[in-house]
Amino acid sequence: MTTILLARHGETDWNRDLRVQGHSDTPLNEAGRAQARELARSLAGEPIHAIYASDLARARETAEIVAAARKLEVLSERGLRERSFGSWEGLTRQEIDDRFGARSTHDGESDEAVRVRVLAAVHRIVAAHPAQVVLVVSHGGALNSIWHHASGDRIERWPNCAVYRLAFRDGNFTPID
Repeated sequence: MTTILLARHGETDWNRDLRVQGHSDTPLNEAGRAQARELARSLAGEPIHAIYASDLARARETAEIVAAARKLEVLSERGLRERSFGSWEGLTRQEIDDRFGARSTHDGESDEAVRVRVLAAVHRIVAAHPAQVVLVVSHGGALNSIWHHASGDRIERWPNCAVYRLAFRDGNFTPID
């Protein structure tokens, strides 16, 4: 059995301002760095063998803060990126409504495209780490794709630096929490 610890990145200014981030490469803010340090402390007792992160700065920096205390390298995985929201990125909900209309849908990636991309990345990760514990630092939408696949449920708002645990056994993901 491989155990996967799914963690969302720390806060960014765009999170705080409720701006759509998607593939936009926004950095952590000071609150996000503090959240990442707390994540590192909360995982101190976990036997983590590898740490993977989305290639976007906010996830990578969160993972690097956790990895530093363990002297582990952060492995970058582009497949763990957040959904592309296309022309919505950088905008607040009000700005989206004003610009595109209240019932508009984004012109970025579909749910299915995100699910396929993210699950392929996680399958590569578990194949590389059989019977180990792996931390995956990613984004709310990407993590929700994995969680929904495993549990059938969605997490309404994935908190910054929250951790959810999955087991991968016999080709299936199962929630541990």
